[in-house]
Amino acid sequence: MIELTRVKHPKIEENIYPVFLSDETMKARKDAILNRMKENDLDSIVVWADLEHGNNFEYLVGFLPRFEEALLVLHKDGTAEIVLGNENLNKASKSRIPVTPVHMPHFSLPNQPMKTDKSVSEILEQCNLSQDKKIGLVGWKNFTSKYDENSELFDLPAFIVEALKKNLPDTQFVNATFIFIGENGARCTNNANEFAHYEFGAALAGNCMLKAMDKLDVGVSEMEVADELDAGGQTHSVVTIMATGARFEKANMYPTNKKIKLADPLSITTGFKGGLQSRGGYAVHDENELPENLKGYLDAVAKPYFNAVVHWLENIHIGMKGRELYDSIEKVLPKEKYGWTLNPGHLCADEEWLSSPVYPESEEVLKSGMLFQIDIIPSVSGFGGISCESGVMIADKELRDSIASEYPEIWNRIVKRQEYMRNELGIQISDEILPTSMATAYCKPWLLNKEMAFKSVK
Repeated sequence: MIELTRVKHPKIEENIYPVFLSDETMKARKDAILNRMKENDLDSIVVWADLEHGNNFEYLVGFLPRFEEALLVLHKDGTAEIVLGNENLNKASKSRIPVTPVHMPHFSLPNQPMKTDKSVSEILEQCNLSQDKKIGLVGWKNFTSKYDENSELFDLPAFIVEALKKNLPDTQFVNATFIFIGENGARCTNNANEFAHYEFGAALAGNCMLKAMDKLDVGVSEMEVADELDAGGQTHSVVTIMATGARFEKANMYPTNKKIKLADPLSITTGFKGGLQSRGGYAVHDENELPENLKGYLDAVAKPYFNAVVHWLENIHIGMKGRELYDSIEKVLPKEKYGWTLNPGHLCADEEWLSSPVYPESEEVLKSGMLFQIDIIPSVSGFGGISCESGVMIADKELRDSIASEYPEIWNRIVKRQEYMRNELGIQISDEILPTSMATAYCKPWLLNKEMAFKSVK
């Protein structure tokens, strides 16, 4: 049973600092990709990157090409070239794996000097691909259409694909993003060092959301609240949302000077590497402040939603198949009635949405080290939304012991989060569930009320 009751406010977590990925982790990442290349008979892979779609590149190189584009060419023998524009060429020496730099001014900003006497094709000839029979092209997504040959769909710029095919007319090109993400993708699980690296951003997002919710009040502007959604100069993994009342007016997606009014629907989102926090509800202290047509909101939308979140957290476990989790959410929150359409849960990493093993008929097995977002989005006609999207990692005893041993301060935070969820929110998570912030599953439908939140009562 779900009750809206007085709940102790989650504490803001202190002393949260970045954790760098170790040289050992970066070597393990490269080895994981090379092993998958061997399994799929790939002589090389060509990994595309720009600022928004560069995380497969970043997984091996360690950085994004900022405002330019880039390629990483990795060969089965472990050698690599990195193709960079004018302002990132000097970053080749910063790569976390050894690379040979190749300058492609075509990747530079518009109208910058293109000081080269080579065409795109000629530049790519420097990447030692001439003897390769099968090359994997890596963009940022796996295509899963039932009506296309997905291995032949490439989300790289046409001028790159055309130049490669011109240089290598007898080579087979395939979409190889699957070696990074999706079932058995190298990026879908994390070791203790990677978890610590990503926990930093997830914990920051939790702190930001708790501070933003505390700042909500009638007459406060979207921009004033949104000030709390930034942290330490960290780059966001998602567009920051702080919206009161009607959204997307004049196609605007960003916080404005609009003031919160009583009974407005509110939507708040912030995210960094490793985790996102999102909240939705109404700007009221209790149901009496809602107009008559909205007074069924708790029973029609909010309580069923939170019940599904509790069910998700109490039932997810290592070894279950994605379809099992999907079907269990469908049973407690039928999509026909509650209007959700996307995957009820997905993986995250450097980006907010990595991929998802949770979909109809999914045979993908949930594995230790998977970093999840609890992302269920109901849409019931006549009512505003509700959300407490937040993150957890599922971890077996070996991984938990590694985190506790290598990162005792982080482990101490995890234990406090688990205790809070069990004792204050009534969510009886297993030891496998590692909340990534104190805000995980903290859900307030009345967002002006500083004391009341949902609790599961058995």
